[in-house]
This record gives sequence, structure tokens and C-alpha cells, in this order.
Amino acid sequence: MPFSRLAKATAPTAHIGLGLAAVGRPAYLTLDRAETLGENRTADALRTRTADLLTAAYAQGVRYIDTARSYGRAEEFLADWLTAHPGIDDLVIGSKWGYTYTADWALDAERHEVKDHSLAAYERQRRETGALLGDRLDLYQIHSVTPGSPALTDRALHARLAETAAAEGVTVGFSTSGPAQADAIRAALAVTVDGEPLFRTVQSTYNALETSAGPALAEAHDAGLTVIVKEAMANGRLAAPHAPGPLRTVAEETGQGPDAVALALILREPWAGVVLSGATTVTQLAANLHAAVVDLDDDQLARLAPLAENPGTYWTHRAHLPWH
Repeated sequence: MPFSRLAKATAPTAHIGLGLAAVGRPAYLTLDRAETLGENRTADALRTRTADLLTAAYAQGVRYIDTARSYGRAEEFLADWLTAHPGIDDLVIGSKWGYTYTADWALDAERHEVKDHSLAAYERQRRETGALLGDRLDLYQIHSVTPGSPALTDRALHARLAETAAAEGVTVGFSTSGPAQADAIRAALAVTVDGEPLFRTVQSTYNALETSAGPALAEAHDAGLTVIVKEAMANGRLAAPHAPGPLRTVAEETGQGPDAVALALILREPWAGVVLSGATTVTQLAANLHAAVVDLDDDQLARLAPLAENPGTYWTHRAHLPWH
């Protein structure tokens, strides 16, 4: 398992990863992108921004980088940075397949990505990822599995994933989304090939507002999977100035920002292997990484607990976030 390398890392930030969803393409559904990215969102501008983030993240102890085929040109930007830093060999690199980026760098595209969990889509996207990341790829995840996803029942796909994992040494994982994440996680845990579990990692949305996947993620951890947490900032809803009152109050008590407290709330979970920062600036990243030193007491945890929403409410709100 590539994540065993993280266990050897001594930096307190080693269990915070950097996700590239928000910097590999000009539009994404996070709040305040106009303020953080500005007007210049050319490929060259975002390539430079991604490189700056990767350099800062590595210097501050981050050792897991997460990307996807649908994150615009994020795989390409990451590959360029890795080529420019050949001496860096202790990063764990994860990507995803199952969505195709379709916006062609337009901010106002009608559709920014198209989902396809077929075997044919896997074969195509595995070749595309391989052409960019080569043997630096450690983890390849099915992107955004839901309970009805054909990826949970397609035995030919399962066999191919297991074959590729055995031949190339790439770990097979999956990510989840939607109000029934727990059901998708439990269904995926039951998938086997030749009597062995297929999936070794799970990546799910979990944050102060959306905690419904927690018990299933604990089960996945107990089953031996590495748990990666995405959307820890709820697409910006937990960052200043949008953070709810109780989160702002606790942040003031700790001397850190709401973002650091929001991430710390997840890092304390015994099942959380890696918690992703989706920072778009080096300043945001530094603030996020302060989560590693935030120690929340029982009273603070009790005041943050009521922030959790009904999962249906949370995902309906997320579905209506515009692509900025």
C-alpha cells in the first residue's frame, strides 16, 4: 500500500493532502473563486498556481496529492511539476477516472463534466492518466460512486481493475458523493475478485455540515481501507466569511481560522487517514495546514456538533452551487 509511506512521515501535516480540483480548470463550484483566482485563469496561469501550491505543500510536509481526469488539466500540471522536481520521490499520487472534462476551458459551459463508469471509459482514461503520470501514479479511484453505479456490479470491470493493480502495482480505490454515501461505501466493501476485496481506499465527503458517512467510513477503516476525506470545507461554506457562527466562535478561541478548525474536526477522527485541502492560494494552504496543531476540547466539539445538516438538505444545497 502506498499509504504506508505516509505512516513513516513525521511532519504533523503529513495526513493533510492537497486536492487539485479547484486549480486544474477555470470554473468549479466553490465559493469566492473570483476573489481567490482573479480574472486570469488561462492554462498557463493555473499551471503556475498549481506549481506554487505543490511546492508550498511539499515544503510544509504534505505528502499526498489528489487529482482526477475531470479536473481540467490538473494531471498535466502535476506531471509538469513532478518532472521539474525529479528528486521528490516520497509523494503519494492519487487520481480518479469516471468523469470526462467537457467544458473546453469555458467558464459558462452548459456541462463541465460527463460521468461514465463503463469498462471502456476506464480503459481510455487509464491510458490518458498513464501518458501523463506514468509510474508516479500510486492510486486510481473510481470517481463519485453512488449506490446505483454500475461500477459496483460490473464484474468485467472488477476483474480488469484487479488485473491492472496486480500488473502495475497501482492501488484501486473509489470515491463517493450524494446523500447515500454510506450505502455506496458498504456496497463497495462487499466487492471482491477471486475472494479478495477489490478496493483498498475510499474517498468521501465528510465535514461539519455533512457527517452521514461517518459510521460507514469507520467500518471501511476497520476493514483495512485507507480513508481519504474530501470537501472538508463544504465547497467554501465553512471558510470565512461564510463560516457559521459556532465555527467562527471556536476558531477565535483557538487562535486559528475557521478553515483550520473545520479540518481539525475531521483529523481527530480515528478513521481519517488523509484529509484534503482544496486550497487555491498558498496563503489558504498555510491557513489550512494550521489544522494539524488545533486541539479541540469536548465543550468545543459539543458546540460544533449541531452544525450537521440532514444529508438530503446538504446535497440539495451543493447541487445548486454555481460553477464560478
